[in-house]
Amino acid sequence: MPDSSPTARLPRLQLFALDCPDPLALAAFYSRVTGFAVEPLGDFRPEDVTWIELDMGSSPTLAFQRVSEYVAPTWPEGPTPQQAHLDFTVGDLDEGEAHVLAAGATKAEFQPGETFRVYLDPVGHPFCLVLER
Repeated sequence: MPDSSPTARLPRLQLFALDCPDPLALAAFYSRVTGFAVEPLGDFRPEDVTWIELDMGSSPTLAFQRVSEYVAPTWPEGPTPQQAHLDFTVGDLDEGEAHVLAAGATKAEFQPGETFRVYLDPVGHPFCLVLER
């Protein structure tokens, strides 16, 4: 029987897609960060992949989309604004930082807070590690 609650009729987030020059490479980075596997390629050759998702087992998930003229955001200011970013919760900022740096992230020079830290993925998307409350 369908859910008849008022929220059942509202849109629900299915996925969040990041533009990038190489979807497989960025998916592999976020796979290392989150521990979720990259969806199987099927019959596609890696160079032909224009869209791929993490297999997170449920919604929402992360997807990665090839953009041939991709320009990295300039965070926190600059000619190409970030437009969006991801937040990941961690129990310990130092441990989380070691993990994402080992996965290939770069720590942003500007750090505007005490309870979160800003990093850049390999193609320049900012994301944060946020201390769990």
